[in-house]
Amino acid sequence: MSFTITILGSSSATPTSKRNPTGLLVNMNYKYFLVDCGEGTQMQLRKYRFKLQKIKHIFISHLHGDHFFGLIGLISTLHLLGRVEELHIYANEDLKEIIDLQLRVTATELVFPLIFHPTNHLTPEIVYEDDHHLIKSFPLNHRIPTTGFVFSEKDRLRKIRKDFLSREDVPIEELPKIKAGANYTNNDGKVYLNKDITAYPLKSRSFAFCSDTSYFEEAIESFRNVNLLYHEATFMQDMAEVAKEKFHSTAAEAALIATKAGAKELIIGHFSARYNNLEELLAEALEIFPTTRLAEDGDEFKIINDEVITLSSR
Repeated sequence: MSFTITILGSSSATPTSKRNPTGLLVNMNYKYFLVDCGEGTQMQLRKYRFKLQKIKHIFISHLHGDHFFGLIGLISTLHLLGRVEELHIYANEDLKEIIDLQLRVTATELVFPLIFHPTNHLTPEIVYEDDHHLIKSFPLNHRIPTTGFVFSEKDRLRKIRKDFLSREDVPIEELPKIKAGANYTNNDGKVYLNKDITAYPLKSRSFAFCSDTSYFEEAIESFRNVNLLYHEATFMQDMAEVAKEKFHSTAAEAALIATKAGAKELIIGHFSARYNNLEELLAEALEIFPTTRLAEDGDEFKIINDEVITLSSR
C-alpha cells in the first residue's frame, strides 16, 4: 500500500529558477491530498505527471500568497476540464471569501461542487476521516492564523492465516471478530487462540506537515513519534534573530523539534531564496538530527514500514 509525499515546491516567499513556492502531494493508499498550493503548483503537478482529477482534498496551511496563490488557477482548470466530482478545501475561513470573490468577478459558476471546511488555528482537531485514514490539523506560531496537518493511517486489523481458513469453515460473521483480536471456537468446541490463527498487520504510518512557524514546542504533541516530519527551515542559525522576527524557523530549530518529537525522519524545506547551496542548511540540521533530508522540487519520499526511501527527480 502506497504512502508517498512528493515535493511540488520547496521555496519560501519567492520562487527561484529551481524552486517553486510551497506545495506537496500526499498519496495515502492511492487517495491524493494536496497540501498548500503556491503559484505554479498545477504546472508542477503536470510536470510530475499527476492527474489533477484524482485530487479530491486540498489543505491550505495559511493565507500567505506563497501557500495559496495557485489555488484559484487550479480550481479554474478543473472547471474548464469539466470536473463533476466534489472538491473539498480545508483552510482558514477567510479563504472562502477570497475564492467566492474571484469566482464572482470572473463570472464563473463552477460545474462541480466546491465544499469548504474552515480550520481551527487555536486547537488541534480532526478535519478528515474515512475507514482507513485520519487527518488532523494543529496550531502553529506564525504572523497570521496557521495550521499544520498530520496524515495518518488508522491501526490495521490482524490478518487471518490462510492455512487456518482452509482447515476451518469459519462463518462470515466471525471473521471481523477474529481480525479484531477475538479467539475462535468451532462447532466441536475447539478453541483457537487468536495469536495462533492470525498474523500482525503492517504498522500504520504517519506524516506531519509543519508549515510556516517560529520555533514552537507546543505543536509537538500533535505529531509525536511520526514516521516523517516536514518542517520549514527558511534560514540558517546565523539568522536566528531574523527568523524569530519573521516567525520562521532555522534548520537547526527544525532538527531540534524533530528530535523532541521523536520523529523517525525529517524533511526540511521552505528555503529562503538567498540560499543557492542547500547543503549548508542540511549540514546544520544533520548535526542535531542525523536522519534529515532536503525537500527539493520533484523529490518523492516513500514511507515503507519504519523506513523512508527518497526518489530524487534530478
